[in-house]
Amino acid sequence: MDEPARVIHRNAAGRIETEAARFDGDARALERDLAERVNGEVRFSDGDRALYATDASNYRQVPIGVVVPRTVEAGAEAMRTAIRHHAPILSRGGGTSLAGQCTNTAVVIDWSKHCNRVLGIDAERRTARVEPGCILDVLRAQAERHHLTFGPDPATHDHNTLGGMIGNNSCGVHSVIGKRTADNVEALDILTPRGLRLTVGKTSDEDLARIRAEGGPVADLYDNLDAFRKTHARLLREGYPDLPRRVSGFADLDKLLPEHGFDVAKALVGTEGTCVAILGATLTLIESPPERVLCVLSFPSIFEAADEVVAVREHGPIAIEGIDGFLVDAMHRKHLHEEDMKVLPEGHSWLAVEFGAFDRAEAEEKARALCAAYQRKGVAARVLTRPTREQKLWSVREAGLPGSAYIPDRPETWEGWEDTAVPPAKLGAYLRDLKALYDRYGYVSPMYGHFGDGLVHCRVSFDLKHEDGVAQWGRFLGEAADLVVRHGGSLSGEHGDGQARGELLERMYGSEMLAMFRAFKGIFDPDGLMNPGKILDAYPATSNLRLGPAYDPDEPKTVFSFHEEGGFVAAAERCVGVGKCRRIESSGGVMCPSFMATREEKHSTRGRSRLLFEMLHGGAMQGGFHADAVEDALSLCLACKGCKSDCPVNVDMATYKAEFRAHYYKRKLRPRAAYSMGLIHLWARIGSKLPRLANFAAGFPGISRLAKSVGGIAQERDIPKFATRTFRAWFEAREDRPTDGERVLIWPDTFNDNFRPDTLIAATLILERAGYAVDIPPRPLCCGRALYDEGFLGTAQNLWFRTLTTLKDDIAARTPIIGLEPACTTAFKDELVNLFPDDQRARDLSAQTSYFSDFVMADEDRFDLPRIGEGALVQIHCHHHAVIKDAGERALMDKLGIEAEIAPSGCCGMAGSFGFARETYPVSRDCGERVILPMVREAEPGRTILADGFSCREQIEQGAGRPTRHLAELMAERMGLSTHG
Repeated sequence: MDEPARVIHRNAAGRIETEAARFDGDARALERDLAERVNGEVRFSDGDRALYATDASNYRQVPIGVVVPRTVEAGAEAMRTAIRHHAPILSRGGGTSLAGQCTNTAVVIDWSKHCNRVLGIDAERRTARVEPGCILDVLRAQAERHHLTFGPDPATHDHNTLGGMIGNNSCGVHSVIGKRTADNVEALDILTPRGLRLTVGKTSDEDLARIRAEGGPVADLYDNLDAFRKTHARLLREGYPDLPRRVSGFADLDKLLPEHGFDVAKALVGTEGTCVAILGATLTLIESPPERVLCVLSFPSIFEAADEVVAVREHGPIAIEGIDGFLVDAMHRKHLHEEDMKVLPEGHSWLAVEFGAFDRAEAEEKARALCAAYQRKGVAARVLTRPTREQKLWSVREAGLPGSAYIPDRPETWEGWEDTAVPPAKLGAYLRDLKALYDRYGYVSPMYGHFGDGLVHCRVSFDLKHEDGVAQWGRFLGEAADLVVRHGGSLSGEHGDGQARGELLERMYGSEMLAMFRAFKGIFDPDGLMNPGKILDAYPATSNLRLGPAYDPDEPKTVFSFHEEGGFVAAAERCVGVGKCRRIESSGGVMCPSFMATREEKHSTRGRSRLLFEMLHGGAMQGGFHADAVEDALSLCLACKGCKSDCPVNVDMATYKAEFRAHYYKRKLRPRAAYSMGLIHLWARIGSKLPRLANFAAGFPGISRLAKSVGGIAQERDIPKFATRTFRAWFEAREDRPTDGERVLIWPDTFNDNFRPDTLIAATLILERAGYAVDIPPRPLCCGRALYDEGFLGTAQNLWFRTLTTLKDDIAARTPIIGLEPACTTAFKDELVNLFPDDQRARDLSAQTSYFSDFVMADEDRFDLPRIGEGALVQIHCHHHAVIKDAGERALMDKLGIEAEIAPSGCCGMAGSFGFARETYPVSRDCGERVILPMVREAEPGRTILADGFSCREQIEQGAGRPTRHLAELMAERMGLSTHG
């Protein structure tokens, strides 16, 4: 076709509507053809299309359909098939693009799920071969075995793909030595939209002669490229700005010149999928100094920090990062990385300067020399030599973009002018002028980033929801682009142009350079089918907005208050798309276990958030709270709450799932396990009346199989055994119970009370040994933990009403309440106040409830704590990590002298009824087999396995056949307190 597949609609007032072009072909025929020809998953449902309608940018375009190829060749066939239907193509990796280049009305080819291998590393030549969906950190981990690494390292390094980095010409923290992706690409395996597959790289005169002698379409392609470089030689040599972070536009076409080796691969880097599809790459690796030391310099303002960058570079660092006070204040307001930020010296803005070497002393010497030089100038400076402290600072820096979103008591901030770059010598002056421009428009924004190369990250308080605000944003973009150009900079220094900056490129390059870019694209993509409307002939920056003036959904009536988010609509908008939930390793966190097991976008926190947003949007997907596609995505959410803590914008998918299911199942039957395991508080009371009979039935093969089948429980699971005597029965039978001392309540949660009473008994005896008068509620109560995941919110509310009424005197008396089950204690801190935000009793009850280890450590001198002095493998419950926080647990283990090996598995995979249900058992098993179950099996005999959570204990004992202990049980045993009285 002659023009890119786009239509810009305007309303009667001439304002741009947020409506993308539609595919004019037969989507059903295309879907059938793809399904017949492609070895992969062909997804054209409304839910699948909605899932891929946005990336991490401000933009939204619903795709024609999605293909998830199982092999690279299958992906190539998908592209050939789509082209035959004249359908536009969008190659997609991690979907973290910030400029809209990963959203389009096109056939989306998602390379990330299957085409993600490192094909080989040649340590001698310092190269690596990868598939397009390979995660950067996967490559880096393998390269580090040879003390090598891939130089570019964006903050998304643990979940972005190398194909995406090639598309965007990504850079990152260490670009001072690692440079841009274009500088580290040796060869590319490409497929053109005319179906030509070949490997491109440097082309010697001999190579060119051979290609021409062989003739055919490859020779035609190279003839066109040769003619192009000769025709535009002057522009290629003179038209580009001279700066390290030149990323905007087709920024590396000068690599086609003879002096650069006629390098077609480098010329294609940064073209954002608008010319060819990347099927594989050979990448250059660089030395990776294993010893890293940070020097942190403090300044009164970010401008003065920027003024010092050139001088700091003279000390030979491998990274120079700027961090301003706005960003640090934002993280404090969000309670994000607060402990980590303590490594920063006193000040308002900082330069984090990293030195690397193969010798630790050499790296430290360089860092201390810089520190001393600036201390002599009166600058506060600090050297961080311990890796743990260095990692704290990097955690702060890497959380910059999402960490500056949704700041309490601050305006909403957005991408849209987030990664300009200027020559480092001009950085201070540019930042001052940029701040003045922000002030003139009434905008606020942090200013941080890769200052060593003059790159500035911002997240600005644009108004993207109202006509006037969008128009003002458009005017700002023009002025801001002119400002960058005046300082000799690039509109993008890392994230690319996409739609956000495409229409501004003429301001930077001029019409002659833009015509040259179009000519280059025309050589590869004459029909304009590769990611149309991005970079060149781009959609206006103010069109196709994900939110925008046209998006105004009604606020639904909900059971939870969503007071922290500002309502359910705001909760559905909350995800900024950065994709941290798409990590394939836990890396010390929890989020997102189902994605780690399935590598499916819809089973990531981001994917589920996007579907909730689309559910309210109602464009691609209809049905609202009755949308089956949303239920399908949420069905594998473990409700682990990891995202509430690990997600930088605190998406709380467990709560969103509970709310959705409360509506979705309002007039329909739930899966059987929802009634058997979700209503465990009822069945447990019945079973505990006749525990031996219940256990006999559960253990008798025929009865057990029938019961599991009726209850929707996986046959592979063992039904937990009831205790022969509940904790409540033990407690009420005691005649010598101490009544002197400060009164506290032990919370007899359903799980420990009926199945593992020794845990509660141990805690009771420990508290009494410390002089407390321990009591329990006068009648059985339940927090309803198992109800939330199934959406039984009305039942949960009734249980809380009963609790608030029963404990009214203890609430008024501020009696401490102590929980032993992390999931149940979390319900007091989280669900209770979300269900009853305006009830003072609920807020008070939440405040006076503590987890056992936190209560002990709050007054540790009162407890005669034993010195256990041995090692233990520890599984931290996911709710403990996410809501209660496990600092108290870790401190208590340290006080007891336990050498704790904390399993880095995140959620164990059981997650209450999730691990028992027939439908979700396979994913539960896979989550457990990722880390914790193999670790337990490999642990030496006799090694203590500590797990406080009932679910964790069941998963470990059933999956690995090893007994577990609650920390309270181990403490009581070593204190000589018998729990079997």
